Amino acid sequence: MSEDQELTAVARFLYEAGTLKNTRRSGWWMAGVKDPESVADHSWRTALIATIIAQLEGANPARAAFLAVWHDSQETRTGDVNHLGKKYGAGEADPQAITAGQVAGMPAILADAVKALVAEYEAKESPEALCARDADKLECMIQGIEYRDQGYANVQRWIDNSRGRIVTKSGQALADAVLETGSLDWLRAALGEQQR
Repeated sequence: MSEDQELTAVARFLYEAGTLKNTRRSGWWMAGVKDPESVADHSWRTALIATIIAQLEGANPARAAFLAVWHDSQETRTGDVNHLGKKYGAGEADPQAITAGQVAGMPAILADAVKALVAEYEAKESPEALCARDADKLECMIQGIEYRDQGYANVQRWIDNSRGRIVTKSGQALADAVLETGSLDWLRAALGEQQR
């Protein structure tokens, strides 16, 4: 395969990745959220949170963010399958097999790196993978709190379930701090207003 063909494969994937900006996180519809966040929205904040948890845990923040950026990239081909759909076999596709299809034809140095990254995340063994996975849950919990504050009372289930799945000490402590902080406390602090 020529270098031009390999770069064309990369270019195709970049367009494919862009579809995540329009792919909605479907679980929120069950809670009544009319216009839920996109997978890309979720992945961005997950990557940011992964750096924080990893730094606090003594893991590699850049590696954790790298894992988090790619953690839902397969949803370009499957869509976002919520937990109820998974109960009935929807979303049973292997993330590593999907990734292999996505990177087919790319330069080997890139394809191999992405496949290894997804395998590491899915294995749930490295400190960085644990931090990235906790970031995924914490981001969902934070989003749930924001939706609850917007009047979507049915999201409490997502908040509680997400909190219960966080495993690192730093992730748990951060989740507790998030639960004790109002979603607009950052704005009050930035404006120098009295905290509630």
